Amino acid sequence: MLLHNAYREEIIEAVFEKTNFCFVVVDEQGLVTYLNENYCKFIEVQLEDVLGKHVTDVIENTRMHIVAQTGKEEIADLQYIKGNHMIANRIPLYSGGHLVGAVGTVLYRDTKEWMKMNAHIKDLLLQIENYRKKLSKQNGATYALHDIVASSVKMDKMKEKIKKVSTGDVSVLIKGESGTGKELFAHSIHHLSERSTKPFIKINCAAIPEELLESELFGYAGGAFTGAKKAGKLGKFQLADGGTLFLDEIGDMSLNAQVKILRVLQEGEVEVLGSETTQKVDVRIIAATNQNLEQLIEANRFREDLFYRINVVPIEIPPLRERSEDIRVLAKFILDKITKRTGKRIHGFQAEVMDFFQGYDWPGNVRQLENVIESAVYLTNTDIIKLDDLPDQLKSDMLITGKGTGLKEILARAEKQAIEQALDKANGDKVKAAELLGIGKSSFYEKLKKYKPDYSGNVEYNPK
Repeated sequence: MLLHNAYREEIIEAVFEKTNFCFVVVDEQGLVTYLNENYCKFIEVQLEDVLGKHVTDVIENTRMHIVAQTGKEEIADLQYIKGNHMIANRIPLYSGGHLVGAVGTVLYRDTKEWMKMNAHIKDLLLQIENYRKKLSKQNGATYALHDIVASSVKMDKMKEKIKKVSTGDVSVLIKGESGTGKELFAHSIHHLSERSTKPFIKINCAAIPEELLESELFGYAGGAFTGAKKAGKLGKFQLADGGTLFLDEIGDMSLNAQVKILRVLQEGEVEVLGSETTQKVDVRIIAATNQNLEQLIEANRFREDLFYRINVVPIEIPPLRERSEDIRVLAKFILDKITKRTGKRIHGFQAEVMDFFQGYDWPGNVRQLENVIESAVYLTNTDIIKLDDLPDQLKSDMLITGKGTGLKEILARAEKQAIEQALDKANGDKVKAAELLGIGKSSFYEKLKKYKPDYSGNVEYNPK
């Protein structure tokens, strides 16, 4: 016997409002559409104040928006909320076969048993963190995969690739613009590998003068040259023996040094400067560059044989401007980190600031975003970062002039990116893309004609 609608609604209300759980529902864009009374009390908000807001602005450390995008459920995940470690479940919601959002639950009542378990979890996490600090101090790898903060599909794919490549011993070449986090990726690969308890040694090939690079890489024997230590010095390859050597900015390495690196990779041994003997080394190579090595090969500035040796698995980190959906969660993470370090009480960003952030080009990528937020934290006179608090260099880009990037252009770019992302998620279906954006079909087609006049997708709209 089918339930009447009124009775069905009573049951739903009883489940959502009368249980000991916190419930949240978001749409496909990650906007809050429902928050039960328990959750409102727990995070100290009023329902009317949070409806329509992005879930990352309402619930700390949430992944609801990710589940709403990917459709992958997350069960019994540990989530830190309001000083408590909670067990969270996140389940995708479908309607007519289409992903329309997600529902999430966390245990609400702090019963004695829960408090005991929560204290135990905190103790275990503290032990893990202490172990991690000791291990990072011992082997030099500071970061892990969970330190890569992102919510975009592109970065989720990057993380999956890291997990796969970490299990092997192959060389990895990480490509990306300055500030995209190449070193963070290198640390994460080492941290997940079987070499994680062994050394992680980094050398910046661009920061060391060419005449010193060879001795830094391969070490030297006592008395090898004027000013050398009597006992000699181990090179980076010897220090990394059994672990990972991270060659940062490898595109700046001289051809002479490239030849010697290639020999080590081929023979598995290094020739110490000032010594006639060689030493066997077992090192995994991770290299990184912000240059186009193929172009350097054409210009005879990089060896092709070395390129193929280090480019066994290429990983290309997309710039921030190509994954604007990451900016919101990144900005919040960075702000939290800075306020904890400085003691400043800044609670968030003005809506116009986030619009600007998501439309700006970010030539310096994540590093530039972090610098901008840190500057704004010190400049603001309120508990929220406003447009006026942004550095002068960025504010000058907002001037409506014939040069640079004005605010109108920035917001237009953000609108264009939103349309492109919606079309991508809808597999080219224009009607579905309009639904994802929450706008009418006519408005969507006007914007599509404005920003992508040559676009042809799977479904045409006929406004009859």
